[in-house]
Amino acid sequence: MKQRNLSLHGRRGLPVALAVLLGGCASFSPDAGTGVARDVAFAELNKDVVKITDATGAISAKARVDQLLKQPLSADAAVQVALLNNRGLQAAFNELGIAEAQMVAASLPPNPTLGISSRSGRFALEIERQIAGSIFALVTLPARAEIARERFQAAQLRTAETVLKLAADTRRQYHRAVAANAQVGFIEQAKGSSDAAAELFKRLGESGGVNKLDQAREFAFDAELGAQLAQARLVQRQERERLVRQLGLWGDELKFKLPGMLAPLPRLQSVKAIESEALRKRIDLKVARADLDALAGALGLTNATRFVNDIDLLGRRTYDRGRSLSHAGEVERETSRSRTVELEIEIPIFDFGQSKVVQAEQTYMQAANKLAEKAVNIRSEAREAYVGYRATYDIARQYQNNVLPLRKIIQDESLLHYNGMLIDVTQLITDARARILSNVAAINARRDFWIAHTDLKHVVIGGGAGGGGATVAAASGGEAGGGH
Repeated sequence: MKQRNLSLHGRRGLPVALAVLLGGCASFSPDAGTGVARDVAFAELNKDVVKITDATGAISAKARVDQLLKQPLSADAAVQVALLNNRGLQAAFNELGIAEAQMVAASLPPNPTLGISSRSGRFALEIERQIAGSIFALVTLPARAEIARERFQAAQLRTAETVLKLAADTRRQYHRAVAANAQVGFIEQAKGSSDAAAELFKRLGESGGVNKLDQAREFAFDAELGAQLAQARLVQRQERERLVRQLGLWGDELKFKLPGMLAPLPRLQSVKAIESEALRKRIDLKVARADLDALAGALGLTNATRFVNDIDLLGRRTYDRGRSLSHAGEVERETSRSRTVELEIEIPIFDFGQSKVVQAEQTYMQAANKLAEKAVNIRSEAREAYVGYRATYDIARQYQNNVLPLRKIIQDESLLHYNGMLIDVTQLITDARARILSNVAAINARRDFWIAHTDLKHVVIGGGAGGGGATVAAASGGEAGGGH
């Protein structure tokens, strides 16, 4: 229901109030809101991010990408290429620009409504002009603008989280692609040696120097290596294409080169107070807190306006002109002008705002509980990431320092024993197969360590913590099974 009062007179103070409100409106930032993402990328990754808005920016970014692709790609260079060239990240910057536009729009006063009407008859003319605006929207404008600013700040943090996630995913995929290269390189070497041995066994078999059983065993081993090499090359191409998608490359850019081996194991890091550092730095936790602040502001506005849904102010100016006949029979013209101001208030007879308040309160408590859950999960993720980092380091070091040297000794001694006719070809092939499997497992162990190293870094700063553990474990299991 609406109640209308016609007794108020127009004032000239409304334009002044509008001018004051317009003076406090938000404006667009020069960097389209990407400053937070740029600062986070530089502080945590030592990398640059750029929002491409024109041809000049696109050419500059392309030149930097081309320069980085001239040399064999390192993990750091791959991350930088992704941050400059990934179109999904540019789309996230566009989404941030949309959020900024919504913030600016929310800080503007409501547009007034202008109406003109006229009625005319044989002897009369009435012209009415009116302008209407929502007082409710004007009064709540500062609070709504503040909520919009808080939501935009949360959007800025989400964009920064997108940057960190792209960096983490790119680094993990880089290590998988390089590990696939290393496996292909090692199996190619083993296949070359096996091919030479198979050719030798073929000649010996033709001359009667080797029986058919030993000859068949060597041929089967060579065929198995061929199948393993084909499988490794398939994985190599797949992992490279996944990296290509992260980097956003196409055309001639696909000619970039990757190293043939993973980087050696670094010195083990001693991580202290990782849980508290993660709670202090995690970008997704900052996003959740910003969302909670915005909901708190919305809840306060809902409580303040629960009994009033709308107040409209209507200013009207009326011009009447008519004609009448006097007693003397003469036509007389009559004109009149009037100004009125009308105030419309919606009276909450059926809905006193309880539903809006309960909805706002429950939304706030939902966000608060999710924030508390995230804080608990972050502590657990930090501990899990460190356990994975330390365990994969020990495993990779065990292969590097003990397993691989022993496997080489075993194969070398087996070859000496075979040449001295102390063992048959079966034992020689068994030892060679075991060494190949150990080397593949060592490559996978080093890959898993570098992925765990990435997880440890990003579990602290955010953007994909723990994103590689389960996937790597499954992949390692599948490869081990295929090797046997």
